[in-house]
Amino acid sequence: MSVSLAPPASPGRHPDSSPPSTIRAEELIRRYRETNDPRCRARAIESHLPLAHKLARRYHPGPEPLDDLVQVACVGLVKAIDRFDPDAGYRFASFAIPTITGELRRHFRDTTWSVHVPRGVQEDALRLRRATTELSERSGRAPTVGELTAATGLDAEQITEALHATTAKATASLDRPVLGHDDGSGGSVTVGDTIGADDHGFVLAEHRSALAPRLRDLSPRDRELLRLRFVEDMTQLEIAQRIGCSQMQVSRLLRRALEQLAR
Repeated sequence: MSVSLAPPASPGRHPDSSPPSTIRAEELIRRYRETNDPRCRARAIESHLPLAHKLARRYHPGPEPLDDLVQVACVGLVKAIDRFDPDAGYRFASFAIPTITGELRRHFRDTTWSVHVPRGVQEDALRLRRATTELSERSGRAPTVGELTAATGLDAEQITEALHATTAKATASLDRPVLGHDDGSGGSVTVGDTIGADDHGFVLAEHRSALAPRLRDLSPRDRELLRLRFVEDMTQLEIAQRIGCSQMQVSRLLRRALEQLAR
């Protein structure tokens, strides 16, 4: 890749203080390492900004604004330039692309998930999203599980897990109003108002239905003892004072009545 640089140095300036008019990114980075000239680093960055923009647009449209993705991609580009070894024998672009892509993936992994999801599942979800977009654009319809498996290498179980995981990327406030609903007094209905809760009365009704015929088999005295203990919530001492016997006797009678119910 070539990049246009500044005009040649004026007479009297050091020949290395201004790079030549056209130079490859690898050579710019090499000269930056040798001379510590920030202009070489800046020109290497500027010449690859289109690459950063292109990689950022792969993840757009999506939940993240394009400007934010471009900034993340540029951070990855700077890291690639600072880490690149110009003497390694390969092109800078082949090193920069996975570095920038990794920075974008880390951004999605660390900042866009509201609930902690294992890293592997997050990576599968991102891969699945890209494959779904590409296949949908190509065929004009939603891809099948078989097509997604062929495109991503994930099996059906992994695809299902990744799809479920994507629901953890965003949360909604329980105080958010529900459009088109009001509480009857001019106020708005919130998301929290629409969430149901367990009604313990159903459980109690089931217990009462199961106990009713068994309680009828007990003597009136045992039924009264159980009512005082579990309905009136009286202690054994209070029950003993109420019926005029010892606490030990109350304990023995209650235990016998409960054993009969259990049988």
